[in-house]
Amino acid sequence: MRIALIASPFISVPPVRYGGTELFIAHLAEGLQAKGIEAVVYCNGESTVDTEVRSCYSRAEWPLASGTSGMLKELDHLSWSINDAAKASDLIHINSASAITFSRYTSTPFLCTLHHPFESALTRMYERYREIQYVAISAHQASVHPTLAVKTIHHGIDLTKYRLQPVKEDYLCFLGRVAPIKGVHVAIDVAKLAGIPLKIAGEIQPMFQEYFDTMVKPHLDGRSVEYVGEVDLEMKNRLLGNSRGLLFPIQWEEPFGLVMLEAMACGTPVFSLPGGAVPEIVKPGVSGEISQNAEEMAAAIAGTSHAPETVRDWVEKNFSVELMVQRYIDLYQNVLSGGLQFHAPRSLYKGVAA
Repeated sequence: MRIALIASPFISVPPVRYGGTELFIAHLAEGLQAKGIEAVVYCNGESTVDTEVRSCYSRAEWPLASGTSGMLKELDHLSWSINDAAKASDLIHINSASAITFSRYTSTPFLCTLHHPFESALTRMYERYREIQYVAISAHQASVHPTLAVKTIHHGIDLTKYRLQPVKEDYLCFLGRVAPIKGVHVAIDVAKLAGIPLKIAGEIQPMFQEYFDTMVKPHLDGRSVEYVGEVDLEMKNRLLGNSRGLLFPIQWEEPFGLVMLEAMACGTPVFSLPGGAVPEIVKPGVSGEISQNAEEMAAAIAGTSHAPETVRDWVEKNFSVELMVQRYIDLYQNVLSGGLQFHAPRSLYKGVAA
């Protein structure tokens, strides 16, 4: 079996810093290779994923110079990639809505992983291409697409890349885009209520510079609240591993949230608000706590303890890359054998957060 995985041309696979979708593609591609399945990743030429890589753009570009140039570049990359993949691949696995329309030009089967929350315009487009197999990354995400035949496969991570840190330091951390929907301002409130220093890491995109300047920057003092910039994998291990807890105070219906798995892989519990896929990932009392507001979250941090080994064990049993890869292999084989059926959404896993 030869699987073509189509990434965007903008961020390297795996990402050096920001890029949840690119991290997913890297883990899946290398996991397929480990299972003896040939994987080719279409991405930019700076990518270091340990599989065959094909590119029509040699360098990454993030953030984008402009929305228009980015759209044109992605369409050019997608048309070239899918045309090339159709010549030698058994199945084309796409990861963006922009790619689905190219399926009409080839008989090669398509599978599309949905990485975004519900948007009615996108769902209407997906409904026009019912021959594509769609995959949701959480049961919550599948539930908002009731008109599609969606399978649910949770993300998994390569645990060999994350170190269990049994001894914690006295600080909390936030890791993610510095944006209103990610709730950085709430994380600051939680840390102050708990009386524990907070380290913030993540990308500040130009569109959210004002948010950073008005809602985050005034609180930065280098002691109680500190911004440490973007982090690579080694810095993630140190930031997450040494922390008493990852704050995940999301303000939207998060489709998944890979950073939660990264923290847990380091033995660090996640303290979150309940939006989107959070209840599928955080098991209260085991891998973290789910609260309804900042006050409850601060109280949970002060009133609970989580053994780092237990937190890591939760990820190993429920969100390993091996589990994710096998579920995709099973689905690939089902699609290629003609077993694809259009029916109400159902999951390929048993609920793990119950």
